[in-house]
Amino acid sequence: MSTQMRTQERAAWRTIDSGQLMLIATAGLVVIVAITQVAAVGLEQAEVAVVFGVLIALGELFRMVMPGNREVAPIASAGGIGYALLVGIGPEGAPPDAPLGVAPAVHSPLQVVAVTAVGTLVGSLPHVAVGRTPRLDAMARRLFTVTAVALCFRPLLSLRLHWQVLLAMMGVVVIIACACEVMIAALIRAEAVRARFGIAMRDEIKAKAALCAATSATAMLIAVATTVMGPAALLVFTAPILVTQFAFRRYAGVRATYLQTVRALSRVTEVGGYVETGHSRRVSRLSVAMGRELGMSEEELLHLEYAALMHDIGQLSLGDPIPGGATVLASPAEQRRIAELGAEVIRQTGVLDHVARIVERSSHPYRVEQSTQPQAAPGDGVGDASGSLHPADAPERRPQAPPLASRIIKVANAYDDLVGDSGDRDRGAAVLERLRLDSAAEYDPAVVEALSRVVDRRPRL
Repeated sequence: MSTQMRTQERAAWRTIDSGQLMLIATAGLVVIVAITQVAAVGLEQAEVAVVFGVLIALGELFRMVMPGNREVAPIASAGGIGYALLVGIGPEGAPPDAPLGVAPAVHSPLQVVAVTAVGTLVGSLPHVAVGRTPRLDAMARRLFTVTAVALCFRPLLSLRLHWQVLLAMMGVVVIIACACEVMIAALIRAEAVRARFGIAMRDEIKAKAALCAATSATAMLIAVATTVMGPAALLVFTAPILVTQFAFRRYAGVRATYLQTVRALSRVTEVGGYVETGHSRRVSRLSVAMGRELGMSEEELLHLEYAALMHDIGQLSLGDPIPGGATVLASPAEQRRIAELGAEVIRQTGVLDHVARIVERSSHPYRVEQSTQPQAAPGDGVGDASGSLHPADAPERRPQAPPLASRIIKVANAYDDLVGDSGDRDRGAAVLERLRLDSAAEYDPAVVEALSRVVDRRPRL
């Protein structure tokens, strides 16, 4: 029994990438150093530290998951960065020679790290109590952002710079910190999902640019307001932000529930015995990995995942199921009928028309024979007095290739139909070679090569 437990523990550790381990270990070391230093010298301006710690804890308590499974805590991040940017704590108790006429904030960068770490841990305890394991890498990234801001900005306060210069430096520091966070997130995500760094970096910029800007602006507002008005300013400026975050959390929750519903619906074909168990899930994972390899955006990947999960739902209309559910072995006409019926079912939802179009075209070949120029109907507005077009004036009607998402699903479905859940590399290589031979007309060669790269990196999906 003990040997089995040790095996399970080793397997659990292997699910954490080396980049995440390094990030988490470094963050833990920084936290230990900061807490040790604060314990040795004492907590400066304890009342202000406690107020910001409570704000950070509340932000962690109400953290949320954005599309792409990105965990964020904008209120906690704004509170930590605001504490790092804090110049003063209001006019009360300010000495006569105090700059800006306010009591200066004298806490050190390490105290900022310690308060942020403690607030983060306290805010995570309720999640742990209900069984929601915290994302340690996401927490570490938020801590590193606050640490970078504190180490860069707080030494500048000793220079007694003019207020306008301090504001400009706040902006520069938070921009640099956001860029560092996005870069670290892209490195971690590229390793986690086995994507190219450039693609992961682009996705992180699209996903986090607006959030970073909003969080940084809020942090600067908190720092300036607290400097002018004292700690009471936190209540005035954070209450509306909390309300906004609640609304966004509900939106994110609806999206997550939507995806879970689609995943449950995709299993209908498996439960009914129309396809092999796990087929839709494997095709979905392959498709998303290939789409990421080909540079699709997060929104496009979401639509691709929906379509891949439901690409076989048209088989429910078949009187006699296809043996093994392998539509790749069916006739082209049968494949097209299944895709069209499935698309019609998806359209009935009223909100997945784009996904329905992807499914409908997923049975079409990559290359379509060019048709001859059609005869124009009278009344098209070009031609002679009779209204018919001259051959030289007739527009050439070229059939369009299926969308990239449809071509991806076609390749992923064919590969899984022929390989299934087998981990045999030779079998997978033989199927890839077969798909390459059919790339002259049936499959997109670029998509097939993307599949080859994905399978090389992740042989068992």
